[in-house]
Amino acid sequence: MEGVGVLMTCPMLAYLEQELDERFKLFRLWELHSKTQFLEQNSDSILAVVGNASSNADTDLIDALPHLQIVASYSVGVDKIDLNKCKKRGIRVTNTPDVLN
Repeated sequence: MEGVGVLMTCPMLAYLEQELDERFKLFRLWELHSKTQFLEQNSDSILAVVGNASSNADTDLIDALPHLQIVASYSVGVDKIDLNKCKKRGIRVTNTPDVLN
């Protein structure tokens, strides 16, 4: 699908991937041969990063995505997200803090 690019940093449940794939231009980071080459060619189209507590948006990834608007973590933790960088750039950050309660 053309349009809004979403970069997934790790696999998730199949039905969630399918939903994202139907609605957005979905890129799966773990399937790429060269992260650097991919980002050089596609960074302008990516507006969202989706990941979890073990694999998300670090400083280098955020810096490589000039139009990034949101980092969504489908887990409790945000340790792998550069929160300061996101705040400086006005990038929204979401997580699921009460999912295990």
